[in-house]
Amino acid sequence: METQFDEWAILELMGHRRLAGKVTDAVIGGGAFLRIDVPGDDGKFSTQYYSPGSVYCITPTSEEVARAVAKQSQPAPVQRWELPPVKPDSCACGECGVLEAGYPPPGWILSEPGFEDEQHWLCPKCQVE
Repeated sequence: METQFDEWAILELMGHRRLAGKVTDAVIGGGAFLRIDVPGDDGKFSTQYYSPGSVYCITPTSEEVARAVAKQSQPAPVQRWELPPVKPDSCACGECGVLEAGYPPPGWILSEPGFEDEQHWLCPKCQVE
């Protein structure tokens, strides 16, 4: 017999992480996950999903207690992790030649990568194209 979990709780994870919020069941790609909606100070929630194997303990509690614990353990927002860009030999336009202005060159910007390309430096000329 399956029961749906839908409770305010303290979620303790492997790696010594402790979060609190509204915990529910979720299925993603056919696999079971726990969804936790962690309340923030601004009234919004941060949603995260965890596989049941990473959970050490679930302690059902009141909404008031869960909100108090959540204030002490706010999850950091997701950020893109990157390696530092490689020092370029030339600009993406191919007309600028070898760069000798240092790293990063003054006035140059780093492009945002698209789906099929990598980041590259854009000279002031390329920025306006």
